[in-house]
Amino acid sequence: MRSALVFCRATTAFIAVVAFSLTSLASLAADLEVGKAKAQVCIACHGPDGNSINPEFPSLSGQPAQAISTALFRFREGNRKNTVMSPFAADLSNRDMNDIAAYFASIKRVSQHVTQPVNSALGPELAKKYNCTQCHGPELKGLQHIPRIAGQQYNFLIMAIREFKAQTRSDMDGNMSSAASILSDADIVVLADYIAALGDNSRP
Repeated sequence: MRSALVFCRATTAFIAVVAFSLTSLASLAADLEVGKAKAQVCIACHGPDGNSINPEFPSLSGQPAQAISTALFRFREGNRKNTVMSPFAADLSNRDMNDIAAYFASIKRVSQHVTQPVNSALGPELAKKYNCTQCHGPELKGLQHIPRIAGQQYNFLIMAIREFKAQTRSDMDGNMSSAASILSDADIVVLADYIAALGDNSRP
């Protein structure tokens, strides 16, 4: 088993982004109502209140606020690129990002996915074996800048993990590319099926 340190190492870019999130963004008092108004443009892709109804787009509800603000910051600064998100984030101020992040973080995650019985048993074993819980938290609800994956869209999880494995998806510190590199496609399917079904009261 690879050491948890391998999956939680920090690079210069990683430290810079986290430092930004902890200082610039965290120092700004968030306004949930303002954040809700600013976030209305997001629902076209990410669903009502950030609970995605499109299997190809991730849910934002229940994410750690810092995970959302860090992602928006990276899109704005060009460290992460996406044809939709990059133009959207380009005009966001630090306060905009903070308000939007706080709003989505305040909403309960809703998942309609039901895992296959075999995966409900195997999934927790793989999540522990491959250190998913080490970085994403014991309930896979995210920690600070690390996103929540519990209850995330199944198709999106499959796509994201495969892209990390192929090293075609932006990876802030290399941890996900490293973790995904040793996963078989069968592992990816089991993990995604299990994780997508996790609700707010579920534990891996």
